[in-house]
Amino acid sequence: MLVLVLVVGLPILSALRESLYQSGQRIDESGFIIQGSEFVGLENYSAIFSGETGERFWNAFYNTTFFTVTCVLLETTLGVAMALVMHKAFKGRSIVRASILVPWAIPTVVSALLWKWIFQADGIANDLLGTQILWSTEGWQSVLSVIIADTWKTAPFIGLLVLAGLQTIPDEVYEAAKVDGAKVWSTFIHITMPLVKPALLVAVLFRILDTLRIFDLPFVLVGPNKESVETLSILAYLEANQTRYGPAAAYATLLFIYVAVVAYVFVKLLGADVFGDAIQRKPKKKNGNGGRGGRKQDASKTPVSPGVTAGGGGGGA
Repeated sequence: MLVLVLVVGLPILSALRESLYQSGQRIDESGFIIQGSEFVGLENYSAIFSGETGERFWNAFYNTTFFTVTCVLLETTLGVAMALVMHKAFKGRSIVRASILVPWAIPTVVSALLWKWIFQADGIANDLLGTQILWSTEGWQSVLSVIIADTWKTAPFIGLLVLAGLQTIPDEVYEAAKVDGAKVWSTFIHITMPLVKPALLVAVLFRILDTLRIFDLPFVLVGPNKESVETLSILAYLEANQTRYGPAAAYATLLFIYVAVVAYVFVKLLGADVFGDAIQRKPKKKNGNGGRGGRKQDASKTPVSPGVTAGGGGGGA
């Protein structure tokens, strides 16, 4: 708890405090230069939703949400497919597992540089497509490049967690379904997905929270001040880079609230057991006398059904 307070609690409180101030040099109504921080209350928040700043904020909010929904859907689909492939027993399975997990092991900035070289005007992407698309300029192509790079890198993460869930399913379950005549698709829908759901929900939740804070991939791959890929994290960074720490803290606080609300709704609606509460809520097993006492009943006082001896040796039940 002490570590959490130091590395999580204090920075959050510091950001909240900073969002209520304006720092740096500015000119007041009388024409004098003001140096240092000044308490402005909620002005930094109100300024975000007005004028050109408001338009830029809502564009970044839309980009952040669009990247989250699109990337997580693609990553979940590909991740589950990867997990199913890695779970099968075949020759070279260990090599396939290692190769699938390589993108996740590469740091995001390095991955963004690799894809930046691929999407250059004279890069391999245009050579394969036979086009001359400028992927790093404004437009749909920059959005598509970010989605492709993010999906390539993080789909193995979901695949890894789903694979861990698949390995906990007993083989007897599938054998029983096969004996009952269940088809492959029916087995996947009614057996595999329900049993792997806890691991899948946790993986999807982590990816949603991570993508809502997306910064390094579009910043390195496409660049700053690009309207089509500008996210809330990039906005906060640009404000802080211009020493406007108050507005930057306000952007960061709004993003924090957005992430917290999405996480709360996800956990409540879909029932992701993130904190292990399901284990704690399991009912305790009752003892021999129904859980109302610590002593066992005397066998001589136990009622005996007709036709059954007290020793339990014979008769019909």
